[in-house]
Amino acid sequence: MKVADKHYRTIWLSKDGRSVDLIDQRWLPHELRVETVGTVEGVATAIRDMWVRGAPLIGVTAAYGVAIRMAEDPSDKALDDVWETLHETRPTAINLRWALDAMRDLLRKLPEAERAAAAYARAAEIADEDVELNRSIGRHGLEIIRQIAARKKPGEPVNILTHCNAGWLATVDYGTATSPIYHAMEEGIPVHVYVDETRPRNQGAQLTAWEMAGHGVPHTLVVDNAGGHLMQHGMVDMVIVGTDRTTADGDVCNKIGTYLKALAAKDNDVPFYVALPSPTIDWTVRDGVKEIPIEERSGDEVSLVWGKDEAGAVRQVRISPEATPAGNPAFDVTPARLVTGLITERGIATASADGLAKLFPDRAKADAA
Repeated sequence: MKVADKHYRTIWLSKDGRSVDLIDQRWLPHELRVETVGTVEGVATAIRDMWVRGAPLIGVTAAYGVAIRMAEDPSDKALDDVWETLHETRPTAINLRWALDAMRDLLRKLPEAERAAAAYARAAEIADEDVELNRSIGRHGLEIIRQIAARKKPGEPVNILTHCNAGWLATVDYGTATSPIYHAMEEGIPVHVYVDETRPRNQGAQLTAWEMAGHGVPHTLVVDNAGGHLMQHGMVDMVIVGTDRTTADGDVCNKIGTYLKALAAKDNDVPFYVALPSPTIDWTVRDGVKEIPIEERSGDEVSLVWGKDEAGAVRQVRISPEATPAGNPAFDVTPARLVTGLITERGIATASADGLAKLFPDRAKADAA
């Protein structure tokens, strides 16, 4: 996507051929910062401290982290160590494990002398594959928007509510939940997006809104608890969200608050779609509520917020009493029964074991085994 008429991906190989450059998303929307990361420790920090975030981008970043380590030490021990180090950074996003497994499975078979070059090549492939997966998600999701637009009055926008940031900032490019929106814009279909602020880190307010503004998408920022009200009054035509892990039975783990949006959508007959590339499917898990580990992040993310003051300085302020402890589960699980459909690179599946297996018979059998 473009920022001030310049095309960006969220991560790319640095000029030195070993490090990676990435957008440090902690500073958005107030400042666009690109950081160069050239160590495994730096990659781990970037993932854990959310310089990068979003399941697909986390996976790509981890793949480059493995490559960086192989350039330093291509031994089996170093390969196992970097897998462990990076896997511990964010336990919920399945793309992280998928990318680490893909890198280790490839490199383990190669002589040590060939591992560094192969690692960088495979990391670049994973990045390019992510772009194409998201482009395809957009084409399939576009058909849903077309159908809704056909039922609207001429010029009346399709109103879409989204939660958290599942845009190009959460991937390498295009995004998952936003890809159908960008495709609709390119086709000239009028759309309007309600952007949930998405506490506690405000990824909607800070990231999705920044994306929408940069791409010229009409949008309105709303507080997290406004979604049900908007649906009750017929102001939302569809909900599209992303996911950090989807089970083989169609349960969806996403940013905290997604489950409540799905409940409100079900009660108001608003279609609730989840956009995801196939590496986000965990074929080994069936019951998302019981089996998916939910990351518990620091309570400071709840008690403290970042913003720009009147002098233009970006700083952090406290919004709760210092003596008040804060809990911070980062994700929740939306049961498959609340999901209208899963928008994937191969088409739209029902949120069920049969629906996913029909689209991905190869993956369902291989990964479940």
